[in-house]
Amino acid sequence: MSLKNFFKTGHTPTLLASFLYFDISFMIWVILGPTGTFIVEDLGLTDFQKGMMVGIPVLGGALLRIPMGLLADRFGGKRIGMIGMILTMIPLFWGWLLADNLPQIYALGFLLGIAGASFAVALPLASRWYPKEHQGLAMGIAGAGNSGTVLATLFGPRIAEAYGWHSVFGIALIPLIIAFIVFIVFAKENTAAVRPTKMSEYKQVIKHKNTWLFSFFYSLSFGGFVGLTSYLTIFFYDQYGVSKVTAGDFVTICVFAGSFVRPIGGLLADKYGGLRLLIFLFGGAMITLFIVGMLLPLYISFTMLFLTLVFLGTANGALFQVIPVQFPKEVGLVTGFVGAAGGVGGFFLPNILGSFKEWTGSYSYGFWWVSATILIAILFMFYMQKSIQGIISKPKH
Repeated sequence: MSLKNFFKTGHTPTLLASFLYFDISFMIWVILGPTGTFIVEDLGLTDFQKGMMVGIPVLGGALLRIPMGLLADRFGGKRIGMIGMILTMIPLFWGWLLADNLPQIYALGFLLGIAGASFAVALPLASRWYPKEHQGLAMGIAGAGNSGTVLATLFGPRIAEAYGWHSVFGIALIPLIIAFIVFIVFAKENTAAVRPTKMSEYKQVIKHKNTWLFSFFYSLSFGGFVGLTSYLTIFFYDQYGVSKVTAGDFVTICVFAGSFVRPIGGLLADKYGGLRLLIFLFGGAMITLFIVGMLLPLYISFTMLFLTLVFLGTANGALFQVIPVQFPKEVGLVTGFVGAAGGVGGFFLPNILGSFKEWTGSYSYGFWWVSATILIAILFMFYMQKSIQGIISKPKH
């Protein structure tokens, strides 16, 4: 497989437009995380409320991904993507002009989940233009839109410090409008690859044991990625006493690396097979998170979290190499279903960290809990490796 052949076989404008759509949507989806320290100070939130505040948008994205995937399969990804971006403007206007208490933050946070649901639209829209041997890289490039978190963590705290946290929501409208225009102009539907799917086929996919297996894995890889990036600004600020902007910069560095390795994960999965790679990556994340739970000096925790997000970001790309290969006709539905599981994991992780901090006065037990859960996933991978070897083993070229 060569990159030259890759760009010849697909539709590059759609791939790049899908990336931009997902990138800006992801930025908006996690925007409460980087600005959370300012909101916490303004509203006087508890540790539990902090975790809930940054977790609710992720939960909203989880619940909305399945219907967005269904709609994209039935009516086309471009049309649903355009509608999704228009609806995403609602919580941004709300946060900019109206929100002034915790219930409103929770409500607009849930609506920010519309942006998170873009995952179930952008990836199938792009991947349908590419043959099986290039699916991993195509999904990886489109999925690298989770790098939008970098924009949120880099600029969110600075804008909030200079102009107030409400202004972050207003300014976020600008890149969203730009992405909307680019998407309209350049994204194109591969109508030959799209057909209405019967409900019986949806039920069949949900009954498939591998759908649930991949969902569990993704709840840890993507859920861990988005959950950590949403909460780490608060963690660095609370645990190590750094400034709000510095905390955001630490997260930016971690997320930058974790976001752009996603295409590498897809590329490596195309070459070596997804499950074998996932076992290695999950093992790395398990170890680094356990070390983070020791609450060692700042530079050690930062390094371990950096490595954790690299492992998880690569795992995200590796896992989504599998889906279009196994479910080529239902890729939108399965992407939405597995993506929803990732969102659920991303909701629970900050709540686990916040709850354990409130109950025990320490972040240690929360990180160790997540590390232990990853260990369980690794055991499942070893157990299932032989039975699904024919599905996710190294492709023959």
